[in-house]
Amino acid sequence: MPEQNLKKYSDIENCPIRNVLDHIGDKWSMLVLSILNEEGTLRFNQIHKTIGTVSQKMLSTTLKRLESDGLLVREVFPEIPPRVEYQLTERGKSLIPHINNLVGWAVENFDGIKDSRLTFTV
Repeated sequence: MPEQNLKKYSDIENCPIRNVLDHIGDKWSMLVLSILNEEGTLRFNQIHKTIGTVSQKMLSTTLKRLESDGLLVREVFPEIPPRVEYQLTERGKSLIPHINNLVGWAVENFDGIKDSRLTFTV
């Protein structure tokens, strides 16, 4: 029976861990979602300046992935130069409490994790 339970993880198309968490568990996605939650609607350059260490290409890729999952919405204003703004959708807002829980856990355990890494030997 345990082998049957493990099969659910090998179905790439239907495995939520691989399929959904892959998009929000990368280096930048949760940070972008948290920033938009705190600030509301932001332009691309505002998000880029807030993060500081993400390349424009990586930020653009991250925003497109989050938009494709329905977690944020992108609005283009027909101006010269074009103005583009991003904000969370209801689905994105529903994810925030879970991100906040994970962030709280990370803060609470950060010192212990750093200590474990220092003493870990391969």
